[in-house]
Amino acid sequence: MKYLYTLALATALFSCKNEAPTTAAETTPRYVWEAYNDSLDIAKTQALENSRMHLKLVNAKGLDKNDIWKDLNGEINTLSRKRISEISPLILEQDIPTIQKHVKNGDYSYEELTLFYLNRIARFESDNNLALNGVIALNKEVVKEARALDTKDKSTIDEYSVYGMPILLKDNIGAAGMPTTAGSVALTDNNAGDAFITKRLKEENAIILGKANLSEWAYFLCSGCPVGYSAVGGQTINPYGRLQFESGGSSSGSGVSVAANYAVAAIGSETSGSILSPSSQNNLVGLKPTIGLLSRSGIVPISSHLDTPGPMTKNVVDNAIVLQALTGKDAADSYSYASSGNYVQAVKEGNLEGKYLGVIKGYLQDSTYAAAINKLKETKATLVEVDMERVNMPGFLSILNIDMKNDLPTYYDAEVAPTVKNRNIEELISFNNQDSLARIPYGQQLFKGIVADSTTDTELKAIKENLMQVTQAYFQDPLSKHPEAGGQLDAILSINNYDAGYAAAAHYPALTVPMGFTSQGEPKGITIITPSKQEEVIYNIAVGVERTLNARTLPEGYQE
Repeated sequence: MKYLYTLALATALFSCKNEAPTTAAETTPRYVWEAYNDSLDIAKTQALENSRMHLKLVNAKGLDKNDIWKDLNGEINTLSRKRISEISPLILEQDIPTIQKHVKNGDYSYEELTLFYLNRIARFESDNNLALNGVIALNKEVVKEARALDTKDKSTIDEYSVYGMPILLKDNIGAAGMPTTAGSVALTDNNAGDAFITKRLKEENAIILGKANLSEWAYFLCSGCPVGYSAVGGQTINPYGRLQFESGGSSSGSGVSVAANYAVAAIGSETSGSILSPSSQNNLVGLKPTIGLLSRSGIVPISSHLDTPGPMTKNVVDNAIVLQALTGKDAADSYSYASSGNYVQAVKEGNLEGKYLGVIKGYLQDSTYAAAINKLKETKATLVEVDMERVNMPGFLSILNIDMKNDLPTYYDAEVAPTVKNRNIEELISFNNQDSLARIPYGQQLFKGIVADSTTDTELKAIKENLMQVTQAYFQDPLSKHPEAGGQLDAILSINNYDAGYAAAAHYPALTVPMGFTSQGEPKGITIITPSKQEEVIYNIAVGVERTLNARTLPEGYQE
């Protein structure tokens, strides 16, 4: 098999340099989505053990998915099907340095790379048997922008850069030319400008491909409802088990889109688990950074105390490359700080030799985790079993409630045109009630809880301070009680988003790496957690974990 793949790759490399890159022969849309009755799909989910997978809708009310790519149909057609087949093995699952080498070598251009992803999105999203509802909008100017980047001398481009790389943004992150909806009908006319991190990507010449679906209002609207649903984008679907496994959330569309190779990378956001969860569920690498490493300006908020964007990628090196591009001190964000970290170098130098890693005893009953730990024991790292007893987090929900009550109007005032109405939680509740079947099919219990929460500012400050102390102690106690590691372990190894709430309240970074699959085929991630501002340490460890476990695979049905 390896010989055949090498032969196919060599054939593709040869043929890529011998055919004109595009053709304009097709004049009608190549991909057309047809609305269908999703009642059978919905019925299948009712028997699932996980009640959050008991769906009421797959497609959002009134959704016409053709609208997503209609302005790009002519350009989509210019990349011939033959050309797509030729360059496919040179793009699918490849990391950024490899893609950059192919561009430098003339195997394909940034324009063709972008057209490849546009074709892939429209192809799968127009097929009701494979659609993931991963993308809400596409950048109308994306092909022109890619073409402009092709004019630069390729020999001068850093292979470890985002130059020319098509990236999706979770649709709570502002990007000029596309609405920023947070998945809500109330924000479909929110034509906000670029978020700070969007500007950073553009300054580094990344290509903003489009917007990814998400759990509406970053999963702070309904209670116990399906993750990945929004009234704008419909139900996000996990490609590893369509209508069987959760997509993870709230950065659901970011997760499924990168898993299916709709883009080189995506940017998600996390308050508590919203990057770690969909990254784990979709066999990806996802980083929740230290609060303040990345700006939150121009991102629809839940909590200014806990929110952060972060990169979601197929591998560790891409994650570090994207993070490097996103960093920068933002004077408009009170938590923002300047970073001197060289995350790409941390990956290049990454290995497990001399590392002391904490293994959570209580998680060893998980067979996927236990198998991963056994593999890691064969490396030059030292694994130390630690006891981590769960602690209560009193007032955590009030942080979300009161911060969102205060932070959302602030976002509207700074980013949203005055013509966009429903500018606070009370008004949004009333707006949703006007058409509850379309706007809130799963209710809005959490929105109502925001209004009902009477926590004072003084009480909130005390809650935040107490929870930071409690949750930092939750990690520091096991990290610091091992004299064989010089008194300090390098990191704790967790599972998925199991400890995301603690890491959030502690302001600790966490990165998940593909760990393996359950017996049912559901992906799981091993999550590396360190104290604040130690992202370089995380990447140094993560690349060794990734090499050892080698668990990333394309989902079946999306491999061509």
